[in-house]
Amino acid sequence: MEVSAKVSFIRITPRKMGLLADEVRGKGINEALTYLRFSPRKRTAGILFRLLKSAAANADHNGKVDVDTLVVKRILVGQGPTLKRFRPRAKGSAFKINKKTSHVSVTLSER
Repeated sequence: MEVSAKVSFIRITPRKMGLLADEVRGKGINEALTYLRFSPRKRTAGILFRLLKSAAANADHNGKVDVDTLVVKRILVGQGPTLKRFRPRAKGSAFKINKKTSHVSVTLSER
């Protein structure tokens, strides 16, 4: 049985999210949550931690699945819309700042 969860419009760049997603992909749910809990990237790891806990709760609620046997089968990080901002610079010019967002979806399956 497969269960999934997703979170959208996170104000963290997809590249930063993807680095942690690559570390978690393919691990058991308990091992992945432990890795994220002690990761030095606190803000990014916290979002992925909550997402994995949500997917595990979906598995527990929707199907009669033992949560300890779940594995992170697929975790996808995609780019969301970019917020475009401008900063004033010298001589009346402006500097463009792109604030990137990301969408993350995770799929858990039984071992």
